[in-house]
Amino acid sequence: MKIATHNTNFLPLQRETHPETPAWQRVMADAITEVDELFALLELPASWLEGAQRASQLFPLKLPRRMVKLMEKGNPHDPLLRQVLPLGVEGETVSGFSHDPVGDLPVMRSPGLLQKYHGRVLLTLTGACALHCRYCFRRHFAYNEANPTRHHWEATLAAIRNDATINEVIFSGGDPLSLSDERLSQLVDDLATIPHLNKLRIHTRLPVFIPERITPGFITILQQMPFKSVLVLHINHAHEIDSVLGHALQQLRSANVTLLNQSVLLKGVNDDAITLAALSETLFAHGVLPYYLHLLDRVAGAHHFEVAESRAEQL
Repeated sequence: MKIATHNTNFLPLQRETHPETPAWQRVMADAITEVDELFALLELPASWLEGAQRASQLFPLKLPRRMVKLMEKGNPHDPLLRQVLPLGVEGETVSGFSHDPVGDLPVMRSPGLLQKYHGRVLLTLTGACALHCRYCFRRHFAYNEANPTRHHWEATLAAIRNDATINEVIFSGGDPLSLSDERLSQLVDDLATIPHLNKLRIHTRLPVFIPERITPGFITILQQMPFKSVLVLHINHAHEIDSVLGHALQQLRSANVTLLNQSVLLKGVNDDAITLAALSETLFAHGVLPYYLHLLDRVAGAHHFEVAESRAEQL
């Protein structure tokens, strides 16, 4: 088996915190990034440690401390832990698994501006995330070369402005909510100058484990933008939803934000009917519409999450 080389393209979020720093940024900066600490906090088997350390060199470990509180100690198969725990098998080369499983590179019109479908473009605004999901289909993505806001924002705006067939923009990443309210507001204001845009969709996982990210400022941005705003969350298991997140979702619903959810079918996480039903019911109870259920994107390093298509059809 071949061992993959270290990925230097995924950009960790590193910022100095100050007392006036928003609470969510302080929480994000205090993320767990060391395998040894995670193993100690959750009392995980020492026999798993070497493989986890090796895998974290390929794709860094990162998760908010709040997420650990939702996990079961001593259980390496906990469904939330499984999504973020580095495993030695990630270094194996498996046929059919690639660095660009969804074909981002061929559809990149300019750095960070992707278009796969008529009328819709996607912007990879940042490589930063609140947590590093081990099945992330962009775990090998060259964010340092494909960020439209870094050096190419004016060209990106011009490309959208000059194509009247585009009516929807998707904020993606990384996680676009790792950007500050001020930066998001500026991006929205710039897009608002383009008359043929009428929808803005934001794909995010960050508020699930850092609910503090749903700030009054962010809600104001959603309320005041001249587009139909849709927030697409990424939640894979009902255990990810607690009362703290529920309160944040209530704030969004009160602001008349459309809330959708996308899940990935993951082996050992949610690949049974009871778990999927519980997830859908919990989402719906919190005003979130279960909208997408994806098969795994076959990204190198994530083959151990794959659920056979025949099994998916049964579910």
